[in-house]
Amino acid sequence: MTRGRYGQDSRAAARSIEARLATLDWQRIAASLDAEGCAHIGAVLSPAECRSLAAMYDDDARFRSRIVMTRHGFGRGEYKYFAAPLPEVVAALRTALYPPLAAIANRWNAALGVEVRYPEAHEDFLARCRRAGQTKPTPLLLRYGEGDYNCLHQDLYGEQVFPLQVAFLLSEPARDFTGGEFVLTEQRPRMQSRAEVVPLGQGDGVIFPVHHRPVQGKRGVYRVTMRHGVSRVRSGHRHTLGVIFHDAR
Repeated sequence: MTRGRYGQDSRAAARSIEARLATLDWQRIAASLDAEGCAHIGAVLSPAECRSLAAMYDDDARFRSRIVMTRHGFGRGEYKYFAAPLPEVVAALRTALYPPLAAIANRWNAALGVEVRYPEAHEDFLARCRRAGQTKPTPLLLRYGEGDYNCLHQDLYGEQVFPLQVAFLLSEPARDFTGGEFVLTEQRPRMQSRAEVVPLGQGDGVIFPVHHRPVQGKRGVYRVTMRHGVSRVRSGHRHTLGVIFHDAR
């Protein structure tokens, strides 16, 4: 049995996560993404898994890059991109979430008149990324302290972009931190921007667009530009896992 530094048998944990994701109501999730531009998927990760993932942040050997947000005008706080191979729990989330999200992404592209279609298996999409020179893993851990925040942004890393991503809150609100709400904005043509705050508990996931989504209007479907960020952390420390499905150059 394989047991890592950070807790339970990692392969068993990966299988458990795949089983949990299989029980989600994907019809409801798709409807929420269509209507609201995001979908809250509840507590996919256990508190122990959240603590285990957050504890990885100080293990530099697991990461390929560290970004300090203030140096780039991204906000305050920092994040690290995992190196290959990904932790098995993170890899399991990426692999198991991709197929139902690819079905939604293909439907969205068809509605928008975009010719790109996504294969059923994530490995096949990663092969497409590799052919485009995108070979660096993009799943990441983010860490915020008091006063930290993440400016509104989009996670685009090259020519190949998968249009949906998922964030998991690893810390417990009110116990580990206060503030630090997940925020989405959408900009519709000739309209003011709309903001959406998504309350998350420890282990909860939220699915949201990387850069745009289709919206049904009176004259047909049009494209809405999306951005996401995190409001100011008022106290404590907040850790988040970001699961992005395209790799980076």
